[in-house]
Amino acid sequence: MSDSPSAADGHLPDKRQVAASFSRAANSYDSVAALQRAVGHELLRRLPQGFAPERWLDLGCGTGYFSRALAERFPGSDGLALDIAEGMLRHARPQGGARRFVAGDAEHMPLAGGTQQLIFSSLAVQWCADFAAVLAEARRVLQPGGVFAFSSLCVGTLQELRDSWQAVDGFVHVNRFRRLEDYQDLCAASGFLPLDLGSEPQVLHYADLRTLTHELKALGAHNLNPGRPGGLTGRARIRALAEAYEGFRQPTGLPATYQVVYGVLKKED
Repeated sequence: MSDSPSAADGHLPDKRQVAASFSRAANSYDSVAALQRAVGHELLRRLPQGFAPERWLDLGCGTGYFSRALAERFPGSDGLALDIAEGMLRHARPQGGARRFVAGDAEHMPLAGGTQQLIFSSLAVQWCADFAAVLAEARRVLQPGGVFAFSSLCVGTLQELRDSWQAVDGFVHVNRFRRLEDYQDLCAASGFLPLDLGSEPQVLHYADLRTLTHELKALGAHNLNPGRPGGLTGRARIRALAEAYEGFRQPTGLPATYQVVYGVLKKED
């Protein structure tokens, strides 16, 4: 089974499943989103120095945490937040930050062209099967000189969990992600000027397997792949998985590695 999904091979989850899963997770998401916060703040740090957009879009806004962070960073700016998951938008709207919260798809944004100076998207575009379409839409929606800043996940994410499941059975239990090289190639072909593009690992540690799997479910980011096993996972298989994962244990706990992609792209004047 390939670890490098494309729009054509059906390796990324159906976006209706993604929307439903994240809608269900809206109330629990913020309680377990330490990685998401750290990655988003790092993406904010990578914005060009002195860049102060008057109009911005938080693409894949989730609970609206970074809509509020953007509003705080750019006081007096006009913010728009967009997400495919209605449950997330219902959670985000009362907390403010953006002027408007809109349901929409990153691959087909319901927005006029040339209206935004910044598109900020943290840990959302990994769920989009057609990243070339996301890039084209971002380029369409941005004004000349505008910036598309995104973070995502690439191959190697949750590799310890993937390898442990591989020792138990041959099913797809862990979400698949694109290769870093795919992001680099697609960005190079997009017409954007890349200001920053690369990946960095983030490793979290857990006391036990149950804590990790509970967190993935609370985030709405548990296995959404086509080809995942149906029905309940038997206790014997869970015990086998836990035993396999113990082989990765470090003094600080069971590691879960996230390979984080950061991209900052400019639409040339």
